[in-house]
Amino acid sequence: MTQLLRDFSAEREWQRFNTPRNLALAVVGEVGEVAELFQWLTDDEAAAPDEQLRHRVGEEISDVLAYLLLLADAVGVDVAAAFTAKLAANAEKYPVHLARGSAAKYTELG
Repeated sequence: MTQLLRDFSAEREWQRFNTPRNLALAVVGEVGEVAELFQWLTDDEAAAPDEQLRHRVGEEISDVLAYLLLLADAVGVDVAAAFTAKLAANAEKYPVHLARGSAAKYTELG
């Protein structure tokens, strides 16, 4: 996916705009667009989106993912390795026997 984004940007000569600051701000903006789609929905409505909403959410999630991948690329983060390491760290912070069924922060488990 990252290579597809690199190629897309290169074809349009957009690499100069893909700075870490610009990309981080773009992520924030796109996450806001995801939130906007759910802003006034009930939990039940959000959990069962119609086809139009599902499509729009998919588009916005794709924008968020694209900017995150470009940001990771710009700062040299291996997303797969970082994700795997973070999941392992979270598994240690939130052991199953303490965290199952709880929304408490790891510092409050116990």
